[in-house]
Amino acid sequence: MDWNPPDTWDRQRRFLENLPASLPAKPKALLVISGHWEERVFTVQTNPAPPLLFDYQGFPLHTYQLTWPAPGDPELAARASGLLEGAGFQTGADPARGFDHGVFVPLKVAFPEADIPTVQLSLRADLDPAAHLAAGRALAPLRDEGVLIIGSGNTYHNMAVMMRAMRGGAEGNVRGLDFDRWLTSAVTHEDPEVRHAMLAAWDQAPGARDANPREEHLIPLHVAAGAAFADRGGKTLEDHVLGAVESAFRFG
Repeated sequence: MDWNPPDTWDRQRRFLENLPASLPAKPKALLVISGHWEERVFTVQTNPAPPLLFDYQGFPLHTYQLTWPAPGDPELAARASGLLEGAGFQTGADPARGFDHGVFVPLKVAFPEADIPTVQLSLRADLDPAAHLAAGRALAPLRDEGVLIIGSGNTYHNMAVMMRAMRGGAEGNVRGLDFDRWLTSAVTHEDPEVRHAMLAAWDQAPGARDANPREEHLIPLHVAAGAAFADRGGKTLEDHVLGAVESAFRFG
């Protein structure tokens, strides 16, 4: 898409392009938790050939003609469900669901060959941070099985602020800095118990509800943090875009 200024998304694009080379090995599969899928219970995508869900409106025609034909992985879906159920979670399965744009937009840049089996896992609709941390802990064994667990969302997702910026009305100051500093201190804390306690109480942080009036775009991070166990997080990207700060984190 054309943007003004034209380099708006360059840093995030480069970050995604460089992601595969930063990994110790090519993943055997991807498990992606996107901020764009919520179900009553944690639900896995079991479609062996997921289509793309163009779950956005008002964008140029060519953005509805994108392709990213990564295969699904019903075996991984079953494994993820089994781990969650073993931890006491009720789960569901969706055999028809395709990849939403929280999956195919970043992964089309990071893994353009679309040759890695990919499964999407829903958020639980209550968005309970402690439950999503616990779900991540249940899914942690997948990391030792060659599965890359990806939380796809935003650390700042106040759409009113971002839409003003898209229309050319960005404020002079960058929004979300206080929350970003707090979130960075939480994710990078060396004690996993303290880290999880901080993330469970994320909405008490400075600027929390300005950054995330509704938390569906933040909670994928909790699943990834839960899966990290003792691995300390590190910030891998900080970008100032659309009037706000956006960050990315990695564990392990």
